[in-house]
Amino acid sequence: MPHDPGSAFRALHRPGDPFILANAWDAGSARMLASLGAEAIGTSSAAHAFTLGRPDMGRVSRDEALAHAESLVAAVSVPVSGDFENGYGEAPETCAETVRLAAGVGLAGISIEDTALPADAPYAADLAIERIRAAAAAARALPRDFVLCARADGVMTGHYDLAEAIRRIEGYEAAGADCVYIPLPPRPEDLATICAATSLPVNALVAGRYAGMPKAAFAKAGVARLSLGGALARATHRLIFDAAQEMFRDGDFSRLTHTIPGRSVDDLLR
Repeated sequence: MPHDPGSAFRALHRPGDPFILANAWDAGSARMLASLGAEAIGTSSAAHAFTLGRPDMGRVSRDEALAHAESLVAAVSVPVSGDFENGYGEAPETCAETVRLAAGVGLAGISIEDTALPADAPYAADLAIERIRAAAAAARALPRDFVLCARADGVMTGHYDLAEAIRRIEGYEAAGADCVYIPLPPRPEDLATICAATSLPVNALVAGRYAGMPKAAFAKAGVARLSLGGALARATHRLIFDAAQEMFRDGDFSRLTHTIPGRSVDDLLR
């Protein structure tokens, strides 16, 4: 891990020249991704929940998320950022304490969303902004750099429109966030609108229809960071699903012929 992971992580955020925040789900996947070229690793609330046999959206505790994140920090030498859902509580001070705890396990930063988990409805805008204000104040009080990404998730969950999401990220910027994030806006061209609405680096989620976009298109829109969320983990689960269907239904094991040699995996993990 870098001596100052937050500073190293912040330096990666270049609007128009996005880096890939590679979301891993355990120490092995984190180490493989770093060995293959990831400049930074992210946790994924969905992918982590899957490893625990749980669905996404508020089913993992803060203590579990911190322990999981710490294991990824220990596994790699690149900065690690935490997908810390709604900050693990409604109160602004809870979000602030989550920032302090996240820094304590070596994370370079975290993201906090505005969804009132485990439901999918958003917090009221004023409260969402105050939560980010408290988290940002806690981040600035740390003895080292820490990158706080503030998320407006209501477009993705269907609870508000893009105009409201932009109003929220403008409020997050004024509240002290370091990076903003509106996952899965309706149209790819909305990415440029989002980037134009803030002076902060913008994160975009590479999932769903956006997985079909090349990196150059995100760069042209002005995006600074590309996160995978749970998409890579779900791609792995797709392989498990398809292989299992063929094995148990048809007795067909042919999908298992397309693997990576164990020695190659071993080399990536060293």
